[in-house]
Amino acid sequence: MPDVLNEGQQATMAIAINDAALNLPSHDPYRRVTDILQRLSPGRMRIAFLLGAGCPLSIRENGDALIPDIAGLTQLVKASLLAVGNTAALTTGLWERFQGRGIHKPTIEDLLSHARTLLSLCGEPGIDGFSKAQLKAFDEGACATVRSAVSKPLPAEGTPYHTLASWIQSIYREHPVEIFTTNYDELMEQALENRGVPYFDGFVGAASAFLDLDSMVEDDLPARWARLWKMHGSINWWLTKNNQVRRSRDKIEGEQLLIYPSHLKYDQSRQMPYLAMLDRLRVFLRAHQSVIVTCGYSFVDEHINAYLAQGLAGNPNASCLALIYGDLVSAPDAVKLARRHANLTVMAADGGVIGTVERAWCCDHKDNNPAYEIAVTRDALPPERSASPDGQCKWLLGDFAAFGKLLASQLSNREAESGLAE
Repeated sequence: MPDVLNEGQQATMAIAINDAALNLPSHDPYRRVTDILQRLSPGRMRIAFLLGAGCPLSIRENGDALIPDIAGLTQLVKASLLAVGNTAALTTGLWERFQGRGIHKPTIEDLLSHARTLLSLCGEPGIDGFSKAQLKAFDEGACATVRSAVSKPLPAEGTPYHTLASWIQSIYREHPVEIFTTNYDELMEQALENRGVPYFDGFVGAASAFLDLDSMVEDDLPARWARLWKMHGSINWWLTKNNQVRRSRDKIEGEQLLIYPSHLKYDQSRQMPYLAMLDRLRVFLRAHQSVIVTCGYSFVDEHINAYLAQGLAGNPNASCLALIYGDLVSAPDAVKLARRHANLTVMAADGGVIGTVERAWCCDHKDNNPAYEIAVTRDALPPERSASPDGQCKWLLGDFAAFGKLLASQLSNREAESGLAE
């Protein structure tokens, strides 16, 4: 055990002791809100956010999500590839293979990983009845469809991305705020630039930025510069004909879009950006007094989960606060990890796993803190989100929009305190 506990650890230990003494059959969601706000307060603690595919869903246009989730993207890709002659047969064949393996809802990442594996093994005659040209056409067509679907501009104001950018800008810290994301859209970049927040994403340059691994390793930029690590690639990453990785919104003929890591031995040039971004997660979790907050991430990526588990197991001063949109049953991998690692706290709509113990939320109502109304409700949620009945306390912060409101509340309180001090 470390000689000195940080503020977040002290709060967690106090909650655990109190719950144990009272033999409570449920977790107190209001204590969790206070704990989150304490950890995000100005101080020496290192702060990171892991934003998953659920975050863009919080932004709605005419009732629809600005960017579809993975299931929606998969259907878009499937429809577009089935409509093209040289990719239709391969698309049908890949779907049938996954169905035969009992995977009834493969994602576009599953399909691309399999297609890229075949391509890496493919000779000029082809493989498994598919030609090299078909496999390349499938890869390029899938990436082009996804790029079109997620290349959406962020609304001018009022999104949780803007709030997060303002939060980063407004609170001074000794260490930079780091943002890890599995998303390949440019919403976070747009928000940071809108708020004038300088950031480093591993690339250096302007018209055609290049990946600078040495700068990522050294990481000696000012703390006011945020760090943005896109672990699944981006719609503006390209693999050049010379096997170099560049970042640009302009496509050059013959270059390939770098999205969806296959996590398989396919091509070293493709793997390097992903491995470098994942390594930043490893480095962050090794640091003293670090906390990473996940939102919109359902813990389905085995490689990211492995890095989280290794970091939490190897550093008792590191912690992870997982904000889950739906019920606990919607994130079984998160629950499994939290039962093994006491410094991983999972907070879902119907309950949480805290200190390895899974419990529902208690129903005691508190209104002495305005932040509580943002994070907790007793009203019924849509059935696709939670099966908890009306009257049962439910956790709301798994919704990126609600989490943005919590950050805005914290900023508002700081402004009020500053005004009183003056």
